Amino acid sequence: MFAIGDFARMGRVSVRMLRHYDALGLLRPARVDAGTGYRHYEAAQLARLNRIVALKDLGFTLEQVATFLDEQVSTVELRGMLRLRRAEAAAELAAARDRLTGIEARLSAIEAEGRLPSGEVVVKRVAATRVAELTAPADSYASVDITPVIRPLYSRLCRLLDDAGVTPVGPAVASYEDRGDGVLVHAAFPVPAEASERSELSVVTLPAIEAATVIHHGAMDESDASLQLLARWIDANGYRSTGYAREVNLECPPDPAQWVTELQESITAEH
Repeated sequence: MFAIGDFARMGRVSVRMLRHYDALGLLRPARVDAGTGYRHYEAAQLARLNRIVALKDLGFTLEQVATFLDEQVSTVELRGMLRLRRAEAAAELAAARDRLTGIEARLSAIEAEGRLPSGEVVVKRVAATRVAELTAPADSYASVDITPVIRPLYSRLCRLLDDAGVTPVGPAVASYEDRGDGVLVHAAFPVPAEASERSELSVVTLPAIEAATVIHHGAMDESDASLQLLARWIDANGYRSTGYAREVNLECPPDPAQWVTELQESITAEH
């Protein structure tokens, strides 16, 4: 048998919690010393402790946990509930990370306000480009909505081009189309002129544009400051934006923090 402190250590719970479970009748000690009142537990009781903690982590009250234990929830049922909760927790964590990324991007944009380094923005003519692309809708133009859409698009696009034996002739180009209640995401690669449309794969020509361009360093989740720099420059120099910025991925190493992307905002002169 184990003293309560040793049993708590092996079960990774506190002594206070074991005493609480005892008071509720959830986990009685195997033996209580009549003279000292010390509680002692058997190793076999770890199985019941594991179930109590698992059910509590699933969000059940201790009263509900007692009911489950009395009804002898099977290991298979408990495993299924834990796997479901694990999936829910993973989704919650991913959503929290996305929110944090959005907050950090917005903070960077705020910190960049009032700073417009000379020479960063370049106006140039972007030639028409033949591309193979895949598209999918996103709820909004916010990074938190774009990222989970565009990454799978590029993964699938690379597989389709490889299967078709088509080698891109330039860096990836992402563009966006307003759809009222959201945006249509275009993930594309420039391809040779002879490349033709295939199943799932569209081959189109991106039109030539006059663009205000800036180089963004880092993940696209953190591009808000660069986009807003473009917006301030466009407004200050007598131009008007005519659409979403294209994103030309000049360098895409495994670490997104090392990415180099040219943002190309289509513009026209104000009249």
